[in-house]
Amino acid sequence: MLALFMALVLPAADIADLSWMAGHWLECSARGEAAETWTDGRGQVMLGLSKSVRDGRTSWELSRIDRTADGITFFASPKGQLPTAFRAISITRDKAVFEQLDHDFPQRVIYLRQGDRLTGRIEGVVAGRPKFVEWHYERAALNAACPPASRR
Repeated sequence: MLALFMALVLPAADIADLSWMAGHWLECSARGEAAETWTDGRGQVMLGLSKSVRDGRTSWELSRIDRTADGITFFASPKGQLPTAFRAISITRDKAVFEQLDHDFPQRVIYLRQGDRLTGRIEGVVAGRPKFVEWHYERAALNAACPPASRR
């Protein structure tokens, strides 16, 4: 039993082990619309795109999960900024945790899959206080959109 537990919590040998993140994910909430799309891990790289629309404002981010000398690494490029690297510290069959403690915010990026739901969470410390933001996505058809009322 211990061997099975260890196999589930040690970092994945292949990026393809993160293919459970692949697909188009959509959150429709009072704060607006958020969509995130991930390719699968074939070829040992995953590419991601996220876009949020709220009160007529749009934010977006390009992401990549790739292998570096430090192991499996999540790269985030919000609005075209230079990428920030977050090294995988834990990967299981339905959860991935990436960390970069030297970054201002976030210091941690977490994905958790539960059936047709994907939770994305960023967390860290700002001005000495813990802070986090979560997105609660549901699997959606490619390019699906929220009803107009939630896209304010």
